Amino acid sequence: MDETVAEYIRRTVLKIPRDEIKMMLQKWGFLSEAQLQTLNFHQIKDNISQEVVQLCEENSAGIKQAAVLDIIYNHIYQNKRMWSVYQMKESGEELECFDITDFKKRFKARLRSALKNVTITFKEYEDNAIWIRVAWGTPYKKPNQYKPSYVVYHSQTPYVFISASVLKSNLPLLCQALIVASNYREIREMELRSHSLNSLKDIVFKRYSQNFQTYSPKPLQERNVEPENADTRIVQENRSEKERVHRLNHEAFGSGPQPQLEFAQYRLETMFKCAPKMDVLDKKEPFRCLVKFSSPNLLESLKSLAPAGMADAPLSPLLTCIPHKARNYFKIREKKGVFPESFVSP
Repeated sequence: MDETVAEYIRRTVLKIPRDEIKMMLQKWGFLSEAQLQTLNFHQIKDNISQEVVQLCEENSAGIKQAAVLDIIYNHIYQNKRMWSVYQMKESGEELECFDITDFKKRFKARLRSALKNVTITFKEYEDNAIWIRVAWGTPYKKPNQYKPSYVVYHSQTPYVFISASVLKSNLPLLCQALIVASNYREIREMELRSHSLNSLKDIVFKRYSQNFQTYSPKPLQERNVEPENADTRIVQENRSEKERVHRLNHEAFGSGPQPQLEFAQYRLETMFKCAPKMDVLDKKEPFRCLVKFSSPNLLESLKSLAPAGMADAPLSPLLTCIPHKARNYFKIREKKGVFPESFVSP
């Protein structure tokens, strides 16, 4: 077994919590049950990793076997990576029935036609998710196994989740390989990012049900408060206001926990409104800007604004409709006519 492969396996084992090493090696399936029985999982991890490497040498492990172990680790600890959502668009023709063998063949052929030194590994999961690991090299260097890109593609859907390597210059090659392999025409980043891959899936696959505002806020009515009953009325109005904020928040966000979204971005196009005598624009052109939001948990942060008194209830639809806007990405961009740079199939 190559020294590079042995070192990579050793480092991968060292990343795994000690009480989970046996479970992960069983999921890997490269070592037999008899070989696993010879391992002492109660010793320090460095010794365990050395013993695993020795067993892998007996089985003549290669880089692809080591890469599969790395995929299993990242599948279990997927929140350690930052994920971005990409949406593919059809060419207008009816898509063929998905064939995993044909998908792998096309993906490899497209990527290797542009870059010879690249390691490509696939692993399929029960939820129709195909995990792809790509380790990038250069025309003169072998692939760097420690800075791979990860792709999660659900067959029969236009959505792809990518955790890119440090070498972002390889992203166009990756996107081209995806649209060729899946028979789509183009692919665009949806400008949603999060460490929680499952939360991003909940948003784009509509597994997250968000309520939307269907009401108009009513102005507060003035009341004549008796001096002797002022304190009681103030307490009552405070209670009523809290109940109102809670109700509006529930209508806007629903009662369940929000998907853990960390970054969202979209383009805003609107018109200035002002009195005729104070017209600040010579031409009636729309005001365009790029709106970016970021937070450890963006949707929960927005949900807490009104109850915390940091914003009036109800919140603007520009804030509460972020997941809905994301699901209709192509439709919105085409309607507005403002497309970012994209990767288009030749």
